[in-house]
Amino acid sequence: MPEPLTKHQVDSKTDPSVATQWDETTPKEEQFKELYSIVDGLKSSLLTTIRPNVGPVSRSMAAAKRIGPDYLYLANIHSRKFEDLKHDKTVQITFQDQSTQNWVSITGEATTTDNADPRIKQVYSKGVNAWFGDLGDGIHTGGPEDPRMALIEVKANYIAYWKSTSTTLGFFKEVTHASLTGQVADTGVNRQLFDKDIQAARNSGS
Repeated sequence: MPEPLTKHQVDSKTDPSVATQWDETTPKEEQFKELYSIVDGLKSSLLTTIRPNVGPVSRSMAAAKRIGPDYLYLANIHSRKFEDLKHDKTVQITFQDQSTQNWVSITGEATTTDNADPRIKQVYSKGVNAWFGDLGDGIHTGGPEDPRMALIEVKANYIAYWKSTSTTLGFFKEVTHASLTGQVADTGVNRQLFDKDIQAARNSGS
């Protein structure tokens, strides 16, 4: 049910629409488990880089592999994002599930490697060549040995996500009721994972 909003809470800077928006009680191990259940069910993400004199630039990309809280992407080394990453290694990855309203935002640092990286063959899958094309020279085939095929590795340092705790119908009923009563809609849990939490997850292999 919607949470009541009192004048005292607003005056004391504990407005529940802000101060209590983060889930501080669920164990971190469970938070990571539910995070992975969201992202592993989604095929595409937005990968955002920082472009000089422009700002954030996003493009839709499918992650080649998730390794704990970190991600690998296959990409064309001639694309502008590699130039972006030479100037600023900060990136953001976002996922959103339109059916549940679940969303994930991952901030991290990216490193790039060329086609010599053996992990390219490990994460390459059929269909990736559709985004590279075959130039017909026997070299630029769109396969894992194509010299254009490079790897972007994103190491997360901050993660925020929202997980729905209601059905689609329940979501709209909750929002409508909150709007009519002046209360705060309670439709899911908002969580954030900091660098120390993420490093612990890496160390544990989760």
